[in-house]
Amino acid sequence: MIINLPDTNTSKIAAKIDELHEERGESATGRVLTLLIDTTLKELEHALEAANNASREHPCRVIAIVRDWSSEHAAEHDEIVPNLDAQVRFGADAGAGEIIILYPHNGLVRHPDTLVIPLLVPDAPIVAWWPTNAPEDPAHDLLGAMASSRITDAQRSDDTLKTVQNLRKNWSPKDVDLSWTRLTPWRALLASMLDQPPHLPILRAKVVGPTHYVSLHLLAAWLKSSLHVPVEIVEDPKAKAINSVTFEREDGILSLTRPAGDDQAMISLPGQAAQPIALPIRTLDDCLSEELRRIDPDEIYAQLVRDNPTENS
Repeated sequence: MIINLPDTNTSKIAAKIDELHEERGESATGRVLTLLIDTTLKELEHALEAANNASREHPCRVIAIVRDWSSEHAAEHDEIVPNLDAQVRFGADAGAGEIIILYPHNGLVRHPDTLVIPLLVPDAPIVAWWPTNAPEDPAHDLLGAMASSRITDAQRSDDTLKTVQNLRKNWSPKDVDLSWTRLTPWRALLASMLDQPPHLPILRAKVVGPTHYVSLHLLAAWLKSSLHVPVEIVEDPKAKAINSVTFEREDGILSLTRPAGDDQAMISLPGQAAQPIALPIRTLDDCLSEELRRIDPDEIYAQLVRDNPTENS
């Protein structure tokens, strides 16, 4: 069910949500969180698709704010009256929750916090997500300041390097970037691989992946921090995701390699036959679901962001 609410206000939107819940004989108290999405019209449907899929594991109220920057500048003239258009999606069109899309015009663009506050799920955590371009300082953004968790995605921003630099400079304990979340399967497999005997010291490591790929540099920083060894970063312009991690030990080479475009990787250990293992490239749905599952601060990510510059990312 999709309901358009042109030239509306938050009171009318909240009343419509209550009406829809009453018609279905359900309550919003079943929502475990409110997900705020600060996005553009171009990115809107892609972000909502990921949010819908994630909501099946984490029933939530999704509030998407679509910025109309052209009309914001027009609001500098007194004759322009701020107004709000909205759309409510319910049932099959909204995953396991409801979706509220806000289209603020003119001066309302500068006050997204006042728009979403009346629509939040009471007594539930708030997660703020910027699918592409994040504010310079998410913790002091009007939406980010009210959130229990702030999710960014530097790799999908228009200027990856600048975004990474801003996130490092303005890091806050509630911040996490999906470039780190994409590494979860790699980190798990690498930890498992190194946990197998013989437990000989690692002499050096090498990671191979795409050029200017934030996850590649975060993985290298994590390995360097964990193993206290030199880590070589090899950028492959043809790669679309991380291709391989190699460790050198006294008894030989250990490696985890995933050919380009493949969902299966090969683990190679000294003196053993190579073994295939599932290692699919993570989707946006996978990463968002993981971060909604873990709202608490990620201490390992925090240490890497603070202590390991990624100027080449």
